[in-house]
Amino acid sequence: MIGDIETIEEFLARHTSDVEEAVRQAAAAEIMPRFRQLAAHEVDQKSGPHDLVTDADRKAELYLTEVLPKLLPGSVVVGEEAVHANPASYEAIQEEAPVWIVDPVDGTRQFVHGDPGFCTLVALAHRGVVHASWTFAPVRDQLATAIRGQGALLDGVPLRAGSPEPGRDLQVATSHPDYTTDEQKRALLGLWTDGVRPRACGSAGLEYLAIARGELDATAFSWEAAWDHAAGILLVEEAGGVHLTRAGEPFRITGGNVLPFTAARDAATARRVVELLSDGA
Repeated sequence: MIGDIETIEEFLARHTSDVEEAVRQAAAAEIMPRFRQLAAHEVDQKSGPHDLVTDADRKAELYLTEVLPKLLPGSVVVGEEAVHANPASYEAIQEEAPVWIVDPVDGTRQFVHGDPGFCTLVALAHRGVVHASWTFAPVRDQLATAIRGQGALLDGVPLRAGSPEPGRDLQVATSHPDYTTDEQKRALLGLWTDGVRPRACGSAGLEYLAIARGELDATAFSWEAAWDHAAGILLVEEAGGVHLTRAGEPFRITGGNVLPFTAARDAATARRVVELLSDGA
């Protein structure tokens, strides 16, 4: 039981729209008023020049951290910015309480530069399993949702990833080199081959949405942070796609994955990308 009241499934049957409203309100109150309006003092670096945080990130996460546990008593929030301040808080993903995994602004670099290619990501997980996700692109006013076993939707319309067109180069979004080890760089080089068209990724959440929509064939990502992947992994799964690590196993939000890993429109594409990553390693 969750909070001695209801199961995750019962909660989602009753409150999915409430979570959607919370995500929209966080964006409306804390993100969009700062879009293309950021002052210099509202932007900071974390690990380097490509790893930015803004007041929009911090305040949107605080908003969601206050609202979401009230919807689901007994749940906790693991947010990107809170984990940056206290890395030990990430361990909640592996504990017994249901966990909201939050990336308030996925694609902060794009947000800082006035590019609309960012989104807010929320996933609800329990014991390492993602049960539901919300991907909201506020500039586009697009909301993608997924509930385990019930499919994926974009603005209420079912999503189907489909399969790549035979004979066409696979389009694959890959990790930025700044976020890869030497071994991972060698693995990713396996994608530079005939029949594959790799490119640098943007917002991870929007890349997952592109796969679920059949607009992108696959990703090849080299980092595990659950806030970047939990929502999108479920979205791709529920749209009929597949995710695999280089070990040939599904990606685990609890960590310990053999990297890089892929999410793809179908199983054949996922296996092809993993083969190329293994050849390059």
